[in-house]
Amino acid sequence: MSRPLSLRSATAGDMSWIHELRHRVYAEELGQHVPNAEGRLVDGLDGDNIYLVATRCADRVGFVSVTPPWVGRYGLDKYLTREELPLLDEADVFEVRLLTVEPDARAGAAGALLMYAALRWIASRGGRRVVAMGRTDLVGMYRAAGLRPVGRAVRSGAVDYEVLTGEVAELSRSAAGRHAVTLARLAADVDWRLDAPFAPRPDGCEHGGASFAAVGADFRTLERRHEVVAADVLDAWFPPAPGARAVLAEDAGWLARTSPPTGAEGLLAELAPVRGLPQEALAVGAGSSDLIFRAFGRWLTPASRVLLMDPGYGEYAHVTERVIGCRVDRFRLRREEGWRIDPARLSAAVAAGSYDLVVVVNPNNPTGHHAPAAELRAVITAAPARTRWWIDEAYLGYVDPAESLAPFAARDSRVVVCTSMSKTYALSGVRAAYLVAEPPTAAELRRWTPPWALGLPAQLAAVAALRDPAYYTSVLRRTHELRRRLASDLAAVDASVTVEESVANFLTLTLPPGELSAASLVAECRRHGVYLRDLSPLSSSYEGRTVRVAVRDTGENARIVDAYRTALGELRANSLAVSGLGAAQ
Repeated sequence: MSRPLSLRSATAGDMSWIHELRHRVYAEELGQHVPNAEGRLVDGLDGDNIYLVATRCADRVGFVSVTPPWVGRYGLDKYLTREELPLLDEADVFEVRLLTVEPDARAGAAGALLMYAALRWIASRGGRRVVAMGRTDLVGMYRAAGLRPVGRAVRSGAVDYEVLTGEVAELSRSAAGRHAVTLARLAADVDWRLDAPFAPRPDGCEHGGASFAAVGADFRTLERRHEVVAADVLDAWFPPAPGARAVLAEDAGWLARTSPPTGAEGLLAELAPVRGLPQEALAVGAGSSDLIFRAFGRWLTPASRVLLMDPGYGEYAHVTERVIGCRVDRFRLRREEGWRIDPARLSAAVAAGSYDLVVVVNPNNPTGHHAPAAELRAVITAAPARTRWWIDEAYLGYVDPAESLAPFAARDSRVVVCTSMSKTYALSGVRAAYLVAEPPTAAELRRWTPPWALGLPAQLAAVAALRDPAYYTSVLRRTHELRRRLASDLAAVDASVTVEESVANFLTLTLPPGELSAASLVAECRRHGVYLRDLSPLSSSYEGRTVRVAVRDTGENARIVDAYRTALGELRANSLAVSGLGAAQ
């Protein structure tokens, strides 16, 4: 019986073996490099690369190297200029290099495991494209994995290579389809120790949070909700207004059995005067996702071009890329600029892009930055007439309702404003949202809205919430106080971790480079009943190091701080132990 394979990230103790195996394979076996007396081959990117190692028990059998885009250079730069290979200048490109297996393990599954592990690690860090050098004599193997030649060949010593590339989403689909049997065998037999999950989510998008899985999606163990801190979702820490709670509790039997107004007419009539908008400019939906799917499905096709902010709310990438199949570009927000939207840079990108749709979440989730309404209005006004704008204002209540672009949208056919009532009205569970558009656009979407899109509890609770602005002014003010206190308490735990406050009900923690990953911190906090959100899959801009934390009440915030402190200590102790073991081996 063969010994099972293990797959893990390399430790410092693995590097000597990696250098020695490189020399045996690339210098002595293949003649790519001149053999040297030390019997070791080092690489200029060793300090920046990520190495994944396959082992059988204590024996190392192979490794693969990944160069992430935040390094700023690639191994291919030694062979081709950026003019010759411009895809290296694109965002979210990860280079896979040096897939190397010990000679006596090449007939086994180690090579396939390492290739798949590299793909999963890249996807978990927001990668969207892979580039690699594949030996010409092995191009068939790489093609079978889903990679394709770009028409560039390079020679290194006695070895010829093809430059290959592939989209991460396509490679993942290929692996799950064409290689499903192999993956099932690996899943059963391999000891998977990466901080990236072995398999992607079935729909490729994390809706909501993992915390409800801990409570129990079958609803038989709802009492567990008192044991879990759900700081991975941005639901309100406070209950809805007293009037909303009262109407939901008054006659649950009547609410459950009674059909609501077909088109939520009462909610529309309440919204219009509260927002100072014509009723004919409104359309309602069962949460913003309902409106996104309905509107985008009407407006967009696989031929449509869409511009998304990056980092940005993952639902938009999911719908445009994976559901509809649009051609999607990303407008990269920059950490060094405080994640702000530079209006001049955005205007230039939109003018050059011939986009059918531009999506702006404002305030942005997950960066937490708000772009002034005047700046966005000026960018939209100057944009090409053919470009439609979708402005998501789910978190605007935490800033200032006067900053809304809804009045602009009600009279400009190019602009739609979407507003969820989940976050600032504490109505995530009943699902209520609305959009504002020029009346003909709103009427079109109302025609494509099925009857009873909002249940009676949602309609009644939303109307009652709109009637109590004083309550929400109070709890939103309290949210800012809780966020500031939570940020201060988290910052006091470890000065090497960067704490960034948002303008809304969350903040982010960014770990120092070259140490722990966001995924490992999230996993360790879950062991203590605290659920946070790893932002790494959303964008490579986060470099696998940033975690989002939702603001909860005082008691739960204290649990977040305690779990975070404990998790950091445990992870660092484990890291030292693993490094020591690797060095001993």
